[in-house]
Parts: sequence; C-alpha cells; structure tokens
Amino acid sequence: MKQSLFTMEHARQLTEDTYELILSGDTSAITAPGQFVNISLPGKFLRRPISICNWDKDALMLLVKVVGGGTHDLVRCVPGEELDVLSGLGNGFDTAFGGEDPVLVGGGIGIAPMYGLARHLLAQGRTPTVVLGFRSRKDAFYLEEFAALGCRLMIATEDGSMGTKGFVTDSLSKLPDLSYVFTCGPLPMLKAVHGLPGLTGGQYSFEARMGCGFGACMGCTVPTRDGYKRVCKDGPILYQEEIVW
Repeated sequence: MKQSLFTMEHARQLTEDTYELILSGDTSAITAPGQFVNISLPGKFLRRPISICNWDKDALMLLVKVVGGGTHDLVRCVPGEELDVLSGLGNGFDTAFGGEDPVLVGGGIGIAPMYGLARHLLAQGRTPTVVLGFRSRKDAFYLEEFAALGCRLMIATEDGSMGTKGFVTDSLSKLPDLSYVFTCGPLPMLKAVHGLPGLTGGQYSFEARMGCGFGACMGCTVPTRDGYKRVCKDGPILYQEEIVW
C-alpha cells in the first residue's frame, strides 16, 4: 500500500452514469490486476474504493459508476486537480490458474478489473474469452476496447437488446468446456456463476462497503470456509473453494 497524490488527467463519459478516468501518479505499489485504490474526496469522511481497470508506471485508469455523492464528485474532478490516493490495495488475480484459454466474466462496472486482467493474460500469450453482462444495450461500455485487445467477446443483456438475452450464465452455458473462471460483478451474479455445474475452480472479486481499505477497521468482513475474511485486505479476490453464501 502506498499513499500519494495523483493528478486528474482526463475524464470520459461512457454511458449515462459510467465514466473512464485517467490519473497520473506513482503506481509502483500496484502489482497485479484486480487490486484497487481508495480515494479521498473533499468533504467526504470515508475514502471511495475503486477497482483498477489498467495501469502503467506513470498513470492508472479507472472505470467509475456514479452511485452517490462521492462518485458524483469524483467523475467531476477537473484536469489538474490533485487527489489523495491509497494505491496497491488488496490482492490481485493469480494468473497461474485458468489454463491457456482463460474465461473472464464481468457484470456492469465489474468489468473494470477484467480489462487489466485481459491485457495481462494476452501479454503471457494466452487468449481469454471475455463474457460481459449488462442490463441493456444503452448500459454497455468498453466493448470496442476489449475487442481491440483481440479477446473473444460474448455479451449478455437482460432485455435482449444486445447479444444473448439473459445473464452472463446464459452465455457461459454456451461454452463447451467451462471449468475455471475469473469474475467480478454484483453479488447475485457471482453467486450464480459459482453455482454453475461443472465449474471446479475460480477467482471471484468481491465488492463491499469499506471504512479504511487496508484491514484495520474490520468493516468489510465476509464469511468463508476458513472463517471471516476482510474484502479489503484478504480479498477482494476470493477462491471458488473458500466461498460460502
């Protein structure tokens, strides 16, 4: 974990309530896709945890969905504005798993860490299948960015306005051999993916309300087969075999 100042460089609106942000700063504490940052905002008591979408040595990219006052203020920061950021938080995905043709599953804003993970896997010479779920076509984002990477892309929308009608599990059922997944999204989606028949392994990125973001306050604990774990410190990545619902 590292605390430092990042500078807002760029904000791009992707959908009605989703934005891409580019922040420049020291990213040396970020070591794996799936980690997150915790951002302090003026007038807000608690920091806002945001998944890292992608990063290089000088900047990080975030995808942010506006869900309240904090994220509303964040996406409206102007270029040049400085933000106090805790970076390199949480564990990341372990890419030693998943085989030569890994399957990545993202729902809504949960697709953010899937992008960085896909880039990481491609750099290893592996070609992921990326399954993304949205409510409708108007809520979909980052499709061109994933396609530009060279990923195999599958889309599911609840209303059938794009791709498969239904949920990510409906798209996953079309894969001939699904045994392991990397996934991030809302809790009902994670639970549905976890329950797919034939799935023997996976890494699941959990979301939770956080106080500190680095394991001190115990405010984001979830039950596992090994007792309670902190999403911020012991997660956000949990493994198939340790998850209980």
